[in-house]
Amino acid sequence: MVDRVPRGPEVPRVPQQRQPAPSAGPEAVRFAVLGPVRARRGEEQLSTGSPQQRALLAALLLREGRTATAAELIDALWGEEPPSQALAAVRTYASRLRKVLDPGVLVSESGGYAVRGLAEGAFDLAVAQDLAAEAEKARGAGDLCHAREVLDRALHLWDGETLAGVPGPYAEAQRVRLEEWRLQLLESRLDMDLEQGCHAEAVAELTALTAAHPLRERLRELLMLALYRSGRQAEALAVYADTRRLLADELGVDPRPGLRELQQRILQADPGLAEPSAPQAAPAPAPVRPAQLPATVPDFTGRAAFVKELGEVLATAEGRVMAVSAVAGIGGVGKTTLAVHVAHQARTAFPDGQLYVDLQGAGARSAEPETVLGSFLRALGTADSAIPDSLEERAALYRSVLDGRRVLVLLDNARDAAQVRPLLPGTEGCAALVTSRVRMVDLAGAHLVDLDVMSPDEALSLFTKIVGEERVAAERKAALDVVAACGFLPLAIRIAASRLAARRTWTVSVLAAKLADERRRLDELQAGDLAVKATFELGYGALEPAQARAFRLLGLADGPDISLAAAAAVLDLPVEETEDLLEALVDTSLLESAAPGRYRYHDLVRLYARACAERDEWPPSERDAAMSRLLDFYLATAAGVYLIERPGDRLVDHLAAPEHPGLVFADRHQAQDWLYSEAVCLLACVRQSAGSGSLRRAVDLLWAAVDLAESGTNSKAYEGVASALREAAREVGDTRAEARALITLGYAHSVTGRFDLADEEAALAHELIGAAPDPLAGCWASNILGVIALYQSRHEDGETHINRAIEGFRACDDRAGEAAVLCNLSRIHLATGRTDSAVSLARQGMEMYDAMGHALKGANGRYALGLALTEHGELPEAADRLQEALTVFRDSRQRLWEGMSLFRLAEVDLAAGRPAQAAANAESALTVLRGIGGDWRRAGVLVTLGHGLSGIGQPGRAQVCWREALELFESLDAPEAETVRPLLTPLTLA
Repeated sequence: MVDRVPRGPEVPRVPQQRQPAPSAGPEAVRFAVLGPVRARRGEEQLSTGSPQQRALLAALLLREGRTATAAELIDALWGEEPPSQALAAVRTYASRLRKVLDPGVLVSESGGYAVRGLAEGAFDLAVAQDLAAEAEKARGAGDLCHAREVLDRALHLWDGETLAGVPGPYAEAQRVRLEEWRLQLLESRLDMDLEQGCHAEAVAELTALTAAHPLRERLRELLMLALYRSGRQAEALAVYADTRRLLADELGVDPRPGLRELQQRILQADPGLAEPSAPQAAPAPAPVRPAQLPATVPDFTGRAAFVKELGEVLATAEGRVMAVSAVAGIGGVGKTTLAVHVAHQARTAFPDGQLYVDLQGAGARSAEPETVLGSFLRALGTADSAIPDSLEERAALYRSVLDGRRVLVLLDNARDAAQVRPLLPGTEGCAALVTSRVRMVDLAGAHLVDLDVMSPDEALSLFTKIVGEERVAAERKAALDVVAACGFLPLAIRIAASRLAARRTWTVSVLAAKLADERRRLDELQAGDLAVKATFELGYGALEPAQARAFRLLGLADGPDISLAAAAAVLDLPVEETEDLLEALVDTSLLESAAPGRYRYHDLVRLYARACAERDEWPPSERDAAMSRLLDFYLATAAGVYLIERPGDRLVDHLAAPEHPGLVFADRHQAQDWLYSEAVCLLACVRQSAGSGSLRRAVDLLWAAVDLAESGTNSKAYEGVASALREAAREVGDTRAEARALITLGYAHSVTGRFDLADEEAALAHELIGAAPDPLAGCWASNILGVIALYQSRHEDGETHINRAIEGFRACDDRAGEAAVLCNLSRIHLATGRTDSAVSLARQGMEMYDAMGHALKGANGRYALGLALTEHGELPEAADRLQEALTVFRDSRQRLWEGMSLFRLAEVDLAAGRPAQAAANAESALTVLRGIGGDWRRAGVLVTLGHGLSGIGQPGRAQVCWREALELFESLDAPEAETVRPLLTPLTLA
């Protein structure tokens, strides 16, 4: 870590008389100097008069209550050459201001004037000073998140140039002083950005700032550090070379020691600089404090020694490197119950939140660490667009987000240490509590706890708490027989006791007799997982028929959990009735309530539920029917989401018609929330359906959920499921399903920039559709082939494919599809020099979308039009259309097109002679496109970034960008390499 930014210059503090003043009400006059000098009462802008009159007001405000003599004010306004009537002018200005302002604000005193009695929050500079002081205090206390948020609020008080348009030597001096202070506050905030892992975001802002303040070495130092931590070492060194060259040319000096030292540390790959390089979204206005712990059981019993031991270990997280406690034991021994209870007791030691996940380690498909990290990052306030794609980047970002916080992470039901390691916080003040059926001796630094079954006394105490003191006391021996038959296993005891508690006519002896059955003998119950199975049978056997059916059928669905609405579809019951059944299963401990409206099985219970379904569900076809209803529910809902985003699109008319209805949403944001929150379960359902008779509907569901391919977060999973569907269709010889699966896979490949694969998949799909006609699918295949040909500079082929797609969409009466390919045809016309027709085609496509109320695809039309207008030289309109597209893409969580819109805005900036803004937008594009879009798109952005950097006097860094772009283009055998190669010169970084 480089040295922190020193405190800014001493700005006069607000005098003590301001402190007891009341807060500024809606009718109090508010003053601003951090921008144009203004006075406002409520929403009314007050007249502050001529520039000299505003200069007088500013001079009085900046003295913060101290009296300014007439001579001082004359000097402030005119300096050494005041006009002959200066004194009269000052008096006139003061008189006019007094009429506008609140009574008693502008006072005459000792031949001078003063502004007094301002309410709290009425003066923007005073507010900024208070916020800066609060930020410094929070940073000193280690609360970087709060410090950064407060400092950002202070910086947002500036509205352009300080004292803009105010004349006079005093205003000029204060303008310089306050601008210097603002820059130092900004440097401090950026320094905290780097400490919190916001490296990529900081690069974009620092690039623009170094262009605006080229001789400010501290900004260069921060830029070098941000680039280095983002994995861009060559660019970081190029910044130093550019800075050294600039300082020598402009000032005849060498860089200051701090900058030289940082350069050497980068050259030596100093481990002290190697902070996590993954970016983080700017912290939310208020710190996000997750509280994900499941509810602790009210009748928690025993385990006192373990509770004490684990509590003491967790307490060591305060001020130390994290404490890791790994609790191991057989299924049903109470690991989760103990861990949740201990975690709740330790909550006060972790005020920044608690994270929880069931890693499903004993199941066939345990949770992937990268998926869990994505969920954790979202819970900690990180935007989807800022979550990287790879496991390593997500883990690095996760540790960065947790830096400076005290968070407890409960990793339940872990498979092994390898699954756990990426999920460990790794920072001071945080702790992880892990449960697993295996003893994690290979988890470095872990405090291991082996949990056995309960002691007889503990077991009897738990049984008594559930059943009731009176019933147990009357039959103590029978109760001891019951807990012994349960093998003293907490889960077995809890289920057996719940069964008895629900039946007031039974005695304890009746239950003991049932457990004495030879099928549930003690030696069998003590045999590890067999004890659990026998106990599950006890609970299952006590269920009412409807409850038992729900238990069996819901266990069939893959996915980490299931929503109430989806469960209702599986059971083919109303939501209210379904909820009653599921809550009854929760009461018997056979199901868990993961969150309001969501339910999940313990992994062993799920396996048992499926075994029951195989054994007891009659007729067997009901199992398939239940999963078919779930697939229908997802298909109907996803189709509705697709249509609400794309009104008028005909795709939904060509999908398989679901027999079970889905959800209906009031607006597109609710629809988006559902799609992204259900993504894991939806994709699990698609994959699960691939091997069944529901293959065609599974393919259509994936097609309807195409937005997941562009989200970045779900792109990899989407592609994997598409590949599985393609193979399943080939195995059963379903040509139609295979063609549609190939379309989804080809599209997924195009999103990730693997154009050769995308072209192969789309070409094969087109061939299959020729053998088994599927008109709309054929249009999509032709469109993908045309777009890929455009990307690969095969423009004649591309135009052929696109024209075929236009004919097909028109034949299908799909105006939305027609609009899409018109925009793509515009791109091809643009690439072949037909600029006028490119503008016309893109505008036609956009207007068609607008007529249908098609906001999302209308953004694609605006994107295409923005490109054409840029090439046509109509830069203001191009920027407007691209900015409109960017807003929609960002709002719709379309990371790919959000990043590409930023890239195209950078191209507009270059054409308009705004290299600093071009570089900033290109940097932002690189950040958004991280993990999505592929190398070809990244290379294009790097070329534009290089031009922007070259234009702001950073030629060394520009060369590094162009070299990387050339390497990427050459690796793809892309013709763009020939346009980059002439830009390169021999590169010297130091």
